[in-house]
Amino acid sequence: MAQAIKDVMTPDPVCVDPHDTAAAAARSMREVDSGAILVTEDGHLRGLLTDRDIVVRAIADGRDPAQVEVAEICSADVQALRPEDDVDRAVQLMRERHVRRIPIVDRDDHPIGIVSIGDIALARQERSALADISGAPANA
Repeated sequence: MAQAIKDVMTPDPVCVDPHDTAAAAARSMREVDSGAILVTEDGHLRGLLTDRDIVVRAIADGRDPAQVEVAEICSADVQALRPEDDVDRAVQLMRERHVRRIPIVDRDDHPIGIVSIGDIALARQERSALADISGAPANA
C-alpha cells in the first residue's frame, strides 16, 4: 500500500523571510538542529535554504553572513509536494532534481512540512545505515 507524505514528513518547518540575513537563518537552524529551513514571504513558499548554501554561496565567497540576505543565497527554484502525495513521488522528485529535501505545502502554497531523504529512509527501512544516521541524536 502506498504511503502518503503526511505520514513521514516533519511538520511545522522553520521558516525565514527572504530579507533575513544568512547569519540569522543559521541561528534558526542551530536552534532547531536542522540543516535546512524554508524561505517564505507573506506565508507562501519562496525557497529553501541549507547550511551548505550559507557556506558555499556566502562564506566561501568571502561574504559576511551578517550582511547577506537569504534571498541572495537560497534555492528559489523549489518543487513542493502536497501532504497527500505518495512517498514514491518524493523519491522520484529527489532523484530527478538531485535534492535531499522537499517542502510540503497546502493547497494555498503555505508550507506545512518538509520531507528529507532521511525521513523516507526511516519510514522505509528502519535498520538501514541512512535511517540509523538520520535518526541519531545530534550529539551522537
